[in-house]
Amino acid sequence: MLKDLLKPEILDLIEAHRWTDLRDVLADWPAPEIADLVLHLRKEDRVLLFRALPRGTATDVFSHLELEQQDDLLRDLTDEETRHLLADLPPDDRTHLLEELPGQATQRMLNLLGPADLKEARWLLGYPEESVGRLMTPDYVAVRPEWSVREALSHIRVQGKDSETINRIFVTDERWYLLDDIELRHFILAPPNATVADIMDQSVVSVSAFAHREEAVNAIRRYDQFVLPVVDSDGVLVGIVTVDDVLDVQEEETTEDFHRVASVGPVRMSLREAPFQVLYRARIGWLLVLVFMNIFSGAGIAAFEETIQAVVALVFFLPLLIDSGGNAGSQSATLMIRAMATGDVRMGDWFKLLSKELAVALAIGLTMAVGVSMIAYFRAPEVIAVVAITMTIIVLVGSLIGMSLPFVFTRLGWDPATASAPLITSLADISGVMIYFSIATWYLGIGG
Repeated sequence: MLKDLLKPEILDLIEAHRWTDLRDVLADWPAPEIADLVLHLRKEDRVLLFRALPRGTATDVFSHLELEQQDDLLRDLTDEETRHLLADLPPDDRTHLLEELPGQATQRMLNLLGPADLKEARWLLGYPEESVGRLMTPDYVAVRPEWSVREALSHIRVQGKDSETINRIFVTDERWYLLDDIELRHFILAPPNATVADIMDQSVVSVSAFAHREEAVNAIRRYDQFVLPVVDSDGVLVGIVTVDDVLDVQEEETTEDFHRVASVGPVRMSLREAPFQVLYRARIGWLLVLVFMNIFSGAGIAAFEETIQAVVALVFFLPLLIDSGGNAGSQSATLMIRAMATGDVRMGDWFKLLSKELAVALAIGLTMAVGVSMIAYFRAPEVIAVVAITMTIIVLVGSLIGMSLPFVFTRLGWDPATASAPLITSLADISGVMIYFSIATWYLGIGG
């Protein structure tokens, strides 16, 4: 509300080039609010406002912008302004920016970095894509187990200024092998002459720098941590991952899963800013695949032309039955994909879940069979048994398809979210058509 009320005043200050007054107006604004304001300004005003901000504030605001806005802003800043901005960015934020920019733009950014920042950026970019190494920051505070608490606190006061967080202090040996992590309050409450080893509990939780970034998300959630140490293959502490980084990853992964469930390719930008060609490419691929898959449904119907001609009333129930199978499969797949994403379900749970899904799907199928039988009683009594049996089997088959596909895709090394609702619906449609008319042909004695 305050932002909307002051926006005309801010525009007037920008037009009048009253930069000092502009800084005063924005002095008490949090960085996310300024970032939101920047996004709603004209492009030329956006650059002027950003240049008017104090250097530290500008860096914080830049970190809260969407990637496409960051790219646009960097195009309009001078090399010197860009150099200062990149140098002030936290290493993890800088790595995220560099890995998402086009190759030519990334090289330009690297050329603007100082020797120390350039070495650090190349080191972080050397880790695999979507690994914890790309997500971490090397800015942390570590102490030795033989130090006294007094010595450790003195070290924390000096080194903590450049650390991402000092709420947890890490304990390493002379080789930087991770031994423990200790909350800062334990240092404050411990006797000054006690050693760091005296307050260690040897219960550190860490994650490999080469692990997928979702492992960091799961570890922080499971162990209720807000900072997680990152180690290399030898157990050497190389960085930390904080909860704010994890929240960003969780948002990206959840958005990607939502897109996959709807058979939409990843759209790594704001929907409002996404150009036509990006949205077209994200959607057209799976739709074309599903078009060709649905040819089999039509072929199945054509194969039972004699059955349909004999009992035309069967056509009335066709959409109802096959849609029920697709809906049941989508429900089952959604539950399974979500459970696998949160770590609640693993590959070894398939058989146990299969028996449970069989029981649940059978109960649902029988309940829905009663419903469709009531409709058939008034519409076509002669096919009550056919639609009731078909409904039970179709719901059972659709549910099993929906439950099993995420496991199959995981076994193949694919994202289980690829077992999307449209794909499952198409498979359920094909099987539903064949099941329905096969049962009708057999039960009604059509074709001999």
